[in-house]
Amino acid sequence: VQLQASGGGLVQAGGSLRLSCTASGRALSSYAAGWFRQAPGKEREFVATISRRGGRTVYADSVKGRFTISRDNAKNTMYLQMNSLKAEDTAVYYCAATKGDSSTAWYEYDYWGQGTQVTVSS
Repeated sequence: VQLQASGGGLVQAGGSLRLSCTASGRALSSYAAGWFRQAPGKEREFVATISRRGGRTVYADSVKGRFTISRDNAKNTMYLQMNSLKAEDTAVYYCAATKGDSSTAWYEYDYWGQGTQVTVSS
């Protein structure tokens, strides 16, 4: 499966963005999926994950209550709605898919998108 992330951009603190991750080559419904992010000079960080049918979601404490992960398997697309954005949310955001169960560990994921830059100005 190939993943394409989009929707990043520049936004002021307190604003919102919605990221999309579109799959091709195979049905996204075959995979659990998640979002990770990496800021300059920092390690890759878990953001959110969602099960194959969307019934189970897990969030990092740093985004809980502000971000919402969802998926539309009919459209082969996963989303990350980001509200109340903060400067510390600035990073490259990556979507990923796993043949296993949804996980918070980046090394459990088999496929990765190319990343989309999110910049939050304070």
